[in-house]
Amino acid sequence: MAVSCLLLLGACARMGQPDGGWYDDTPPQITHTSPAEKAVGVKGRKVSITFNEFIKLEDAANKVVVSPPQLEMPDIKTSGKRIIVALKDTLKERTTYTIDFSDAITDNNEGNPMGNYTYCFSTGTEIDTLEVSGTVLDAENLEPVKGILVGLYSHLADSAFTTEPLLRVARTDSRGRFIIRGVAPGTYRCYALNDMDGDYRYSQNSEMLAFSSRLIEPSCRPDVRQDTIWRDSLRIDNITRIPYTHFLPDDIVLCAFTLPQTDRHFLKYERQDEHKFTLFFTYGDSELPRLKGLNFDAEEAFLIEPSTHNDTIIYWLRDTSLVNMDTLQVEMTYHDTDTLGQLAEKVDTLELLAKTPFAKREKERMKELEKWKKKVEKALKKGEPIDTVMPVKPLELKVLSSSSLDPDKNVLIEVPTPLIHCDTAAIHLYVKHDTLWYNARWEWELVEGCQRRYQLLAEWRPGLEYSMEIDSAAFVDIYGKVSAPMKQGIRVKTLDEYSTLTIEVTSPDSIADSTLVVQLLNSSDTPVKSARVTDGVAEFFYLNPQTYYMRAYADLNGNGKWDVGDYASGLQPEPVFYHPRSVECKAKWDITRSWVLMERPLPQQKPTAITKQKADREKKRRNRNADRAARMGIQPPVSTVK
Repeated sequence: MAVSCLLLLGACARMGQPDGGWYDDTPPQITHTSPAEKAVGVKGRKVSITFNEFIKLEDAANKVVVSPPQLEMPDIKTSGKRIIVALKDTLKERTTYTIDFSDAITDNNEGNPMGNYTYCFSTGTEIDTLEVSGTVLDAENLEPVKGILVGLYSHLADSAFTTEPLLRVARTDSRGRFIIRGVAPGTYRCYALNDMDGDYRYSQNSEMLAFSSRLIEPSCRPDVRQDTIWRDSLRIDNITRIPYTHFLPDDIVLCAFTLPQTDRHFLKYERQDEHKFTLFFTYGDSELPRLKGLNFDAEEAFLIEPSTHNDTIIYWLRDTSLVNMDTLQVEMTYHDTDTLGQLAEKVDTLELLAKTPFAKREKERMKELEKWKKKVEKALKKGEPIDTVMPVKPLELKVLSSSSLDPDKNVLIEVPTPLIHCDTAAIHLYVKHDTLWYNARWEWELVEGCQRRYQLLAEWRPGLEYSMEIDSAAFVDIYGKVSAPMKQGIRVKTLDEYSTLTIEVTSPDSIADSTLVVQLLNSSDTPVKSARVTDGVAEFFYLNPQTYYMRAYADLNGNGKWDVGDYASGLQPEPVFYHPRSVECKAKWDITRSWVLMERPLPQQKPTAITKQKADREKKRRNRNADRAARMGIQPPVSTVK
């Protein structure tokens, strides 16, 4: 008997160890709640939930959601075997309260998950038990939106979203899915909100939001689902039918977006290069800032290079005396958005310091001069010809296009500094037919929105070789630097190196074919080509062999780009669709694909391979005792004593 007791104690001492004893695979179980679960007529604001073992509460700030939403954050903490929730807001009358713990509760020792758990009570005489569920997607790319608030309003006016806190809320999981529980019968509108200021209403343009014109009437019905029991990884042991309550609607789809930043504020300035300085703003303006030099004359001092929207502005210093100044003091008058959201004039004083001081630059220049002199001396001793003046570094041209060119592309050339002279007569383009070179027709133009980038346009014929030759001094910049002669060989790929893709598109009746734009995407979900749908067809030529994905959007306003929505005007984002499968394009292949845009619901369209927001790994109860028992050839224990 004594020996048996010692053996039993030894087994208990090795509990949960790989070399003996059974593992603790049992999740925490609730033994007591105060107030009782689903209690009615509750007046107190403190909730205590007691378990049969010590527990952990993971990431309570993000995972635990109290509904109705609490304007003052509740105090949520664990104490041994208990979770204590202290609500700070005054309780509303005749209201069901839910505390959704999601999958945050695990036991303290082995991390066994309890599973999704929601506690509820009511301040009235009954518990509201209806639920609504759905998915929140990023409107632009159909990515699941994780951690965004989703809520309901019984007040159906559009103004409710901006004036009142949400009535009942939930938070999306890693799949973008949400379930709003404790809903009373009635009619609601549904919204999603990345609530940055904690007021549970849409109050800032920088908050991501989604809204739907669909009226929601929660309901439920009895239903049955099938549960498959597997004997092993290959064989099914049994299929059971399990009755459950099916809550509707469960297919709400909200497409979330963030309004573009339109408030204009000055961000920063920098002078990384002594020849220029750059001003950065959060948003553009129709008028450029007015600059007044405080330690120099700013009249005609700059060559200005603004971005397309005037939100980034480069000021090139024309005079080398200004380039040599380490500090330029400037008074800047510009438009800035005030507290009322209006543009108002503002004045700032800037001290523009060159990153590399003039003395250091001179020192480097003298080193180069000494190095050149030594080189000249060596050449004299050898009797070699020499230059009597140190050569000036030429203006460097940068060819942005590769030597292997697609027929539908052009050659791009960028210069490091603004030009004052461009001699197009010094630019030549030759094409090789058989063994002879001939002059080819071309055009030279500035790339729109880029003052230092040019393109050479020509009829690039597949399979032919071209030679672009630029004579010396073809380009002169504002500092007098001239370009050196340059020669660039260009090979245009043959048609056999490409694939052609034709997509036959079937769109919903609410969207006209003519507004649809189809984009081909790479494995990073980045567009590489786009084509507008004409007569139900989008065609892509000169495709490099690779695997592509497909996205389409409805260009409803015809501006050639995808646009977000606007809640103030009730405008939804332009619709976006993804083809659920990839298409592999191979050289010499002509491929045709059919695409019914709404063949699948939006949450099921985007291929997993290019979905960046991956679903979190589901917490599952580990059954290590069954594995251990199988190795020992015995039956596993039914339960483990805590």
